Amino acid sequence: MAENQENITAAANEAATPKTSRAHRSQKVGTVASDKMTKTVIVRVDRSVKHTKYRRYVRRTSKFMAHDELGATVGDKVRIVETRPLSARKRWRVVEIVQKAAK
Repeated sequence: MAENQENITAAANEAATPKTSRAHRSQKVGTVASDKMTKTVIVRVDRSVKHTKYRRYVRRTSKFMAHDELGATVGDKVRIVETRPLSARKRWRVVEIVQKAAK
């Protein structure tokens, strides 16, 4: 009887947790460049790339529009994660504020 109850409980736990796995979502860390829109920030992500001819490292920047529920301000270092399209140009979401900007 106790074994049957354990099997029922285990089956209920398996049904509660879906087994479909989501693809790995890309994460980036960058600095908030603009917060003039409501619930949207522009995050500037810097990366170093080796120049093909001169073999020196060159800084490249990309700007991403991200959905912001946390209230990040200009200068904050934030972590953004890829998500479904939220608008015409917004496909990222702010998940944490890594470091607040000095005031």
